[in-house]
Amino acid sequence: MLPPPASALQQNSSSSFQPPPQPFSPPPSVLSRLHPLISHFLGHRPTKHTVPRQPIVWLWSFLGAFCGLSVIQAVFVYAKYFVKRGAPSIIPSYGASAVLIYGAIEAPLAQPQALVAGHFLGALIGIIVTKLFLLLPSESQFDNVSWLAVSLSCAITIVVMQMTKTVHPPAGATAILPALDPSIRALGWYFIPLILLSSTLALAVALLFNNIQRRYPVVWITPLDVPSVPSFVRSRQNTMDEPESDKGSEASGSELKA
Repeated sequence: MLPPPASALQQNSSSSFQPPPQPFSPPPSVLSRLHPLISHFLGHRPTKHTVPRQPIVWLWSFLGAFCGLSVIQAVFVYAKYFVKRGAPSIIPSYGASAVLIYGAIEAPLAQPQALVAGHFLGALIGIIVTKLFLLLPSESQFDNVSWLAVSLSCAITIVVMQMTKTVHPPAGATAILPALDPSIRALGWYFIPLILLSSTLALAVALLFNNIQRRYPVVWITPLDVPSVPSFVRSRQNTMDEPESDKGSEASGSELKA
């Protein structure tokens, strides 16, 4: 057996050589470029944040939840614009959201992306599913299958929130309200602006009260996962991209070994 030519060995070693990955330095935060007072109440801290003691956490959780829910109700109860349109004083699911965004502020389920987008997706899916079921010939037929609309709205909302990284458990309650509550169902598409306004008000109060002695949010936006190419596809693509000279040198090397 004769050893393969030196040129073939050099070509094989050069084709298999992979340069070491370059270190990645993340870009500076956008919040760090704002005024310190503004960035502070948007959750940015230039140094490591110190977690306060439990009694302080309890105090700000109470104040945040009380003021947040009070602000939402004050807007919908005293603003004539919403009173004329029959808007409820508060969407019940925001009581559950208050537990997260004022009492468990570091949880991924309590971050702004989950709060705003989760409730929005829940309201949108709930309205769409309910309107599709309302195409039935009579109201009594809808009442007979309303349980199916409730279950389907919540199930679809869960999957969509998982796909978009906006999982917010109270949004499941938001999704079932159009099919479950006749007063919410009567709002129709107007239910979605009410949800967006409620989320905005709740978030504004959270940014104010949660950043006095605590820090909120931990993260504003969680990027979506881009599906990676399977390994066997990458290996096949690399094989197809190899130059003909490399394939010829490998073939001649195998003939010499034989």
